[in-house]
Amino acid sequence: DSAMTMPDAYILCTSPRSGGTLLCHLLRAVPGAGHPGSHFHDPSLDDWLDDYNLDRADYVTRQDALAAVVAAARRLGSGGGDLFALRLQRHSFAFFIQQLGHLYGPAPDDRSLIETAFGRTAFVHLTRQDKLAQAISFVKAEQTGLWHRAPDGREIERLAPPRAPAYDAGAIAHTRDLFEDMDRDWEAWFAREGIAPLRLTYEALALDPHAELARVLGHIGLPSPPEGEPPLPVAKLADATSQDWTTRFLSEEIGG
Repeated sequence: DSAMTMPDAYILCTSPRSGGTLLCHLLRAVPGAGHPGSHFHDPSLDDWLDDYNLDRADYVTRQDALAAVVAAARRLGSGGGDLFALRLQRHSFAFFIQQLGHLYGPAPDDRSLIETAFGRTAFVHLTRQDKLAQAISFVKAEQTGLWHRAPDGREIERLAPPRAPAYDAGAIAHTRDLFEDMDRDWEAWFAREGIAPLRLTYEALALDPHAELARVLGHIGLPSPPEGEPPLPVAKLADATSQDWTTRFLSEEIGG
């Protein structure tokens, strides 16, 4: 993989349930690698302002509000260092680019807008090859409310009260199609913008997280972390229910 000299920023281009949370945690533990997170997660300026405890009433124009959001995101995403890091989910990407255009004015392409905001930027595409597993993981998390758990069993991220998961073939099929579209959209965008991202898969990340972390660090011009692997910050949520749903979905699809 071609490493670039140290950029000013890097963006993890991904979609939900692709291992982004694990990768972000691993990167945050590396000095100088920034503080990657979903700083522009919801396609809503009000939500962005809320994320940084900014009050819309403090800004005369939308442009002023956007400038304050980008400045706050840069501070947080840099983690006190020089390198800005961002995880960008596909569902909010069009809105993100639209707002940068509103803030900085016309640009020849999306990459120019991004680099106006954050400086010279490296790109990483993190995808999950098994789209059915990705869809099942997402549907199950939405139903149960549990999105991430620590290796010791503690809940890290819960977005709704606990609820038992219920098999829903329609929701799984729809979500799988959505994630396939997101991958295609990222690929089309990279091609259009002339971007050659570092390519990572959930599967490789799950198999050897520290080797994949080293590849990302090489891509952004940082040395690999010293020997002695830190403990993993999040645990896999796939379980017997996930396996049952996979078996059932595939048998229905084939039999259907």
